[in-house]
Amino acid sequence: MNPLLALVDAIERFDRFDGVASSVSKAVGWAVQPQFVRNLLSGTPIGHPLHPIMTDLPIGAWSMSTVLDTIGGKASEPAADLLVAVGIATAIPTAASGLNDWSDTTGKARRVGTVHAVANSTALCLFTSSAVARATGSRSVGKALGLAGFGILMFGGFLGGHLSYSNAVNINKTAGRIGPKEWTPVLAESELADGEHRKVSAGKVTVLVYRTGSSILALDSVCSHMGGPLEEGKIDGGCVICPWHGSTFRLEDGGIVRGPASNRQPSYEARVNDGQIEVRRRRAAS
Repeated sequence: MNPLLALVDAIERFDRFDGVASSVSKAVGWAVQPQFVRNLLSGTPIGHPLHPIMTDLPIGAWSMSTVLDTIGGKASEPAADLLVAVGIATAIPTAASGLNDWSDTTGKARRVGTVHAVANSTALCLFTSSAVARATGSRSVGKALGLAGFGILMFGGFLGGHLSYSNAVNINKTAGRIGPKEWTPVLAESELADGEHRKVSAGKVTVLVYRTGSSILALDSVCSHMGGPLEEGKIDGGCVICPWHGSTFRLEDGGIVRGPASNRQPSYEARVNDGQIEVRRRRAAS
């Protein structure tokens, strides 16, 4: 087995610190509880997870500072120092968005995420020490600390990629769920009373249908954030709240009211026809 993959496998199986990680996760969850904070750190306003975007800033800055330290001359020293400082400044909000995402993970993903966070925090400490050394005239020490920080940063980045592409953390769980484009019967009208909601099958997907008066509203039943079962969620104020992490979607159109979801929920048109509730995939506005 590839040595790096063997190491990741060992990390995924190392459960000795699960209790500590769970306590830290609860503390982070409490800190990000306010709706504005949760939405901002999750990337809800931009419709895309924030953390992957933010990581480009410190990684890019520190990568270029390492290049200048390695092959640049004396004239490039001010630019290298500036890039180290930019990386430090942008690493803080990057870490905040990452902790927000990590707090929703469990099991293997939480273990890998913990080591990912430790590696990146170590890199931050090394680059901060590098900045201090540069500022006090110890440039050779600063370069060595920066090079060490860069190596650890690359390992942290590798673990981040594993979380996204192997553990599917924060990947849109509804991306491949495509419901019927034609009206499809899913439930007898008499089986859904006013104020009730239920999960039904519609072609190859499952849909949450909710009745309010004479209106039927329908969304994909799988939460786009982490795949939570929306049919087990609470209906409140025209929205459904995912029971896993609290993502809140408008039943009318699938729009996000509260994160951590950053991808809106697929919405379906619904009608009553000949005693049957029918749904179809909502057509894009022309």
